[in-house]
Amino acid sequence: MRALIFATIAMGVLILVGTATLFVVIGKRLSRPTATPAAVSLVLDEPAGTRIAAITAIQDRLAVQLQGGGPDRVVFIDPRSGAKAGQVTLAR
Repeated sequence: MRALIFATIAMGVLILVGTATLFVVIGKRLSRPTATPAAVSLVLDEPAGTRIAAITAIQDRLAVQLQGGGPDRVVFIDPRSGAKAGQVTLAR
């Protein structure tokens, strides 16, 4: 009989602790601001005749493939700041 009372009390405590933990986790996730990136306006300083062939997201960067206006190249852009993070020129 004592074991049954102890088990009932222990399970009740576990239920209360689990429910409290669940509410705390849900509250933290709801109070955290969503990381919606703002729209970034960017002007690439590229020669006349350059066109965008493709844009791809790579990890935390945007890879923009450019054609024309010289050799083909890929420009890496940080979408948060709009800054040019690097460039790879493709030799012909």
